Amino acid sequence: MPARERAAIEGELTPSFQINRPVHITTPVVFCSPHSGRIYPKHFLEQSALDPRTLRRSEDCYVDLLYNCAPDYGAPLIAALFPRAYLDLNREPYELDPCLFGSKLPDYANAQSTRVLGGLGTIARIVGDGTEIYEGKLSLAAGLARIEGLYHPFHDALRELLDDTRLSFGHALLIDCHSMPSNSMLASPPRARPDIVLGDRFGTSCDPQIVGFLRAVFEELGYAVHINRPYAGGFITEHYGRPTLGINAVQVEINRGLYLDEKSLEPLPGFERLQSDLETVVARLTSSLPGLLHWPAAAE
Repeated sequence: MPARERAAIEGELTPSFQINRPVHITTPVVFCSPHSGRIYPKHFLEQSALDPRTLRRSEDCYVDLLYNCAPDYGAPLIAALFPRAYLDLNREPYELDPCLFGSKLPDYANAQSTRVLGGLGTIARIVGDGTEIYEGKLSLAAGLARIEGLYHPFHDALRELLDDTRLSFGHALLIDCHSMPSNSMLASPPRARPDIVLGDRFGTSCDPQIVGFLRAVFEELGYAVHINRPYAGGFITEHYGRPTLGINAVQVEINRGLYLDEKSLEPLPGFERLQSDLETVVARLTSSLPGLLHWPAAAE
């Protein structure tokens, strides 16, 4: 992998996300990678009690690169450039942890969600292994500024992509792209996870024929696939997936052990094979989708 594709540990968040667009959009599919950002603002590193490598354990490392073929098949790919540990786009906008801030939260904040209680709200208090990110309290004004300046612009852009796609095709399919640790650290002893987990919010966010198609393609390629276990899809899948309104959404979790050294965060030799297999999935999906649900193909 080229050095320029590796993590930028210091940087500014301008722009805060990127959209890789095809020359011509030929499919009603939108790919989203909200957790693969690897530009860490200097002020965030100075606030944190953790070293950069520990902070990076929360990343969906290189997921945006695994799916970088999407524009070649007529689909846009939107990806955050800032890290999940700084601001989590797969949460409600104001899932805020009262333990994290030095002043009272606004009345509209959701301070009681399961994710907040676990330390993983919109602005996370911990990294994935439970380690506290910050030495002290955060300014509420600074936290709200992250949401206003980063969260809302990303979701505005994602919503526009989906609305434009639905307007052009009559429907849209969102593929929310993630990765997961290879083992469940909550289990004793740690329990290995499947290769792929497809999440459709237990059948509410996506037509089952699409989920079944994706499962069949991954299994044909030799991957072990689970549906909704242990991940059924987060805020993005739940919020945007409205099949009755013409938008389907499915979350795809990839086992990091397939492509990443989870201690050094260096890509493994399996990275290129997985990237190639994902291209096969993207190619099969974009070519088969019109007939899968009897959706019309794009106009030539």
